[in-house]
Amino acid sequence: MAAQSEIYKLYADMLFGISLKYSENYQDAEDTLQDSFLTIFDKIKQYNNKGSFEGWLKKIAINTALQKYRKKRPLQLIKEVTDTEEIVEIDLEDKNLDIDFLLNLIQKLPNKYRLVFNLYVLDNYSHKEISKMLNISEGTSKSNLSRARKNLKNELEIHQQREQNT
Repeated sequence: MAAQSEIYKLYADMLFGISLKYSENYQDAEDTLQDSFLTIFDKIKQYNNKGSFEGWLKKIAINTALQKYRKKRPLQLIKEVTDTEEIVEIDLEDKNLDIDFLLNLIQKLPNKYRLVFNLYVLDNYSHKEISKMLNISEGTSKSNLSRARKNLKNELEIHQQREQNT
């Protein structure tokens, strides 16, 4: 029985981590986690042992977060990436950054950027999949990702400058 409760805790921790990534703050993440569990319990009979159980849980948590976002505010479209827009890369190799600090930076991104960043970078969805999930064009997905990376890079540079000045 103790081993089973440990498994439940691992699943809950995994789902809460996903909820945090897609939420603006801790309280929204708690709400998303609760809604995810309600959906899981409601649809548990639909899981047919095809694919991993963890993957099924993860998909429910992500979809729950996206549904909550869609209900709150519609996605605002922005112009698509042009050939001249640079692709921003973020190098975290040499930086000793706390995971909570990074999560906080991601949570501060505008919603349209945070969702695409999480789906593409952290959860490995393609721009084609993201465009369908968020009902945006692939170009808009690419543009939002580029802008999210640029925002994160700027925030990391500001943080680095503050660290050097102290």
